[in-house]
Amino acid sequence: MDTVGRLDRLRHFMAEEGIAASLIVDSDNQFYMSGFKAVIYSRPILLFVQEDRTSIIVPGLEEAHASGEQAADEILVYYEHPEMAQFGKSHLEHLDKLLGSLPSGAKIGIEMDRCPTALTSYVESSGFALSDIGRRLVEMRYVKAEEEIQQMTEAGRLVNLAVSESIAACRPGITELDIDARGNAKLFEETARSHPGATLDAMGMSPSGPERSAWPHVFSNTRRIQQGDVIVHSRQVALEGYRAELERTVFVGEVSAEQEMAFEAARASHKVAMDFIQPGVTAAQVDDISREVLRAAGFGEYAIHRVGHGLGISAHEEPYLRFDNELVLEEGMVYTIEPGIYIPGLGGFRHSDTVVLTSQGNRAITKYPADLASLTVNS
Repeated sequence: MDTVGRLDRLRHFMAEEGIAASLIVDSDNQFYMSGFKAVIYSRPILLFVQEDRTSIIVPGLEEAHASGEQAADEILVYYEHPEMAQFGKSHLEHLDKLLGSLPSGAKIGIEMDRCPTALTSYVESSGFALSDIGRRLVEMRYVKAEEEIQQMTEAGRLVNLAVSESIAACRPGITELDIDARGNAKLFEETARSHPGATLDAMGMSPSGPERSAWPHVFSNTRRIQQGDVIVHSRQVALEGYRAELERTVFVGEVSAEQEMAFEAARASHKVAMDFIQPGVTAAQVDDISREVLRAAGFGEYAIHRVGHGLGISAHEEPYLRFDNELVLEEGMVYTIEPGIYIPGLGGFRHSDTVVLTSQGNRAITKYPADLASLTVNS
C-alpha cells in the first residue's frame, strides 16, 4: 500500500491551501492514508498529518495493533485502566499537545462531512481555523492504483466462489442464513488456502419471497425458502481491505410470467450499462441508458436507486452513477453495475457486477451466469 505517495499528495494539497495540519477521523480514510484499520471505533482514533510527520492517537487496546501496522511516525496512546492513566486518559489530551505545537490561528484540515460536531467545535474553540479536506480525500480515492485493482480482482475471484456455493444451496426448506453460510464456508476455506494470514471482510444477504426480496437492503434472517420464491443474493468480499461485489436474482421452482418480465427487464438494464460504461462517458449517461431500458419495459417507477456506485475500501463510495452526476469517468475507476426494480407483492430483481474501467473500455472482475435458466433452481 503506497501510503507514502498518498501522504505526499495530501501534503501538496495542504501546502496549496495553507493548511498546517490535517485531522482525519473517517476509518476508511485513515486506512487509505496509514494502512491502519480497527475493528470498532467506539473509542476515538485520530490521524494527524503535518508537513513532516504523521501521528495517530489510539486507545490502549489498539497500541500493539497500530505499532504492528507501522501506522504513523508517532503513536500516541490514551488509556482506560488506572495503572496507565498517568500517561493520558483521553484522546483530547494528545490532540491538545499536537495542536499546541502549531501557531495560534493556524488552519486545520478536517473532513467536514465526517468529523463529529463536538470535535469540530473543540478544535475551533482552541483558536484554530478550519478547512475542508474531505472532498479532496474522496477525490484521491476515485482512481485506483494497480495494486488496489489487483487486490479487488482477487476479491472478485473469491466472491464468485462464494456466490456459486450459495446459489447451489438454494432450495425449499433452507433458511436465508443457511444460504449465506454455505457461501461463507467456501469463501473462508479458499481464502485460508490461497492467502495465509490475510484479512477478510465478508458481507452476504439473501432476502427472499415477494415481500422481503423487494427490500433492497435487508439482513438475512431465519425465514425458510418456499417453492416459488424469488431471492436476491448479494455479496461483497474485501481482501486486505479491498472489495468486489456480486449479486444475482434467483428463483426456486416455477417462475410466473410477471416475474419473468421483471427479471428480463432488470437483466437487460444491467447488460446495457455493462456494455456502455467506459472512460470518457459521464456517470449520468450510464444511469440514463440503463434506466431507459426499464422505462421502456414499464418498470421505471420501480427503479428507485442509482445504477451503481464506486467501490474500493468502502462498501459504497464515490463517484456514484446517478442521473444528476455529470462527472466524466476515468480509466482506473471501479464500479458496481446494479440496476434494480422492486415491486411490492411480486419481488425484487437485481444483478450486480464489479467492473474496472480500462483503456479498452471495461473489465468485469466478477463473473456468474445472469440468464433465467441458470438462475432457476428446480427443487
